[in-house]
Amino acid sequence: MSNIIEVNNLSKQFKIRTNKNLITGMFDPKYQLVEAVKDVSFEVREGESLAFLGPNGAGKTTTTKMLTGLIYPTAGNIKVFEYTPFDRKKDFLMQIGLVMGNKTGLSWDLTGAQSFDFIKKIYHIEDSKYKATLSNLCELLDVNKHLNKQIRKLSLGERMKMELIGAILHSPKVLFLDEPTIGLDITSKKNIRTFLREIQRNSNITLILTSHDMDDVEKVCDRVLVINKGAKAYDDDIQKLVDQYNKKKFIKVYFESLPDNLNAYSYAEIEKTELDVVTFAVEKSLVSRLISEVVNKNSVLDIDIISVPLEEIIEDIFKRSPNVSSLV
Repeated sequence: MSNIIEVNNLSKQFKIRTNKNLITGMFDPKYQLVEAVKDVSFEVREGESLAFLGPNGAGKTTTTKMLTGLIYPTAGNIKVFEYTPFDRKKDFLMQIGLVMGNKTGLSWDLTGAQSFDFIKKIYHIEDSKYKATLSNLCELLDVNKHLNKQIRKLSLGERMKMELIGAILHSPKVLFLDEPTIGLDITSKKNIRTFLREIQRNSNITLILTSHDMDDVEKVCDRVLVINKGAKAYDDDIQKLVDQYNKKKFIKVYFESLPDNLNAYSYAEIEKTELDVVTFAVEKSLVSRLISEVVNKNSVLDIDIISVPLEEIIEDIFKRSPNVSSLV
């Protein structure tokens, strides 16, 4: 597959005023340069689903805004299907969609049906294609019964579904998603994740997802790009990342009563002890040995074998970055 997005040595600095005194600040203002994104490079292939992750202030949203042309970079180059985003050419804007979970793209005073009809006119969507696409999207997200309600009268979950339809209705080649499930209930999150995965696989749309919810990442994306302190910390397939960390397993043992011989297993680390439950961390190859020895020497009620959660993996990358040379 060809690259649909190419980012080279991208940087963004913001000029922040430090002297906020009304009088002295007027005549002798002082500023500080804050580096939100620092020399980041990456490519995104057509039809790929990429999770763009990082802690608060890492530069994720800033990068997304530069990719969509909302703000200018301080340095570096961006190409999205050979267009420079901040030129904001019509042909470029016709091929992207953007959903921001904390901001509204649709007018609150219009109904969903009115909003979509407005989008149809903006993007010059053919009538037959519009009807077929809208019908399919509304069915997938189960929103037909809400189409004639004002956006302001919808629940957050239903509003986000409408926002997604509005962003996809013109069949963009790239869909940018910034926290699309923020504040939603479990059912709404599940429905939106399923929807995103289905359209990505069926229509070959390229997804760029920014989220703090690791379930979003696991259910929707195949590749993860992590930035921290403005710099790239990790970039590879999610499964490779999980496999690297899964060289270690967590063995959660429910004892009838807490034994005194926990230090007898020198090849295992005790991660957590809570009442009569102990969680051991052990190399994958030693799991059978640990379980066998624990069961033979103690009264055990139950045992759980747990892989490292993706959330903990990403957190570990944050701690190791920005100079991450090895993750295991």
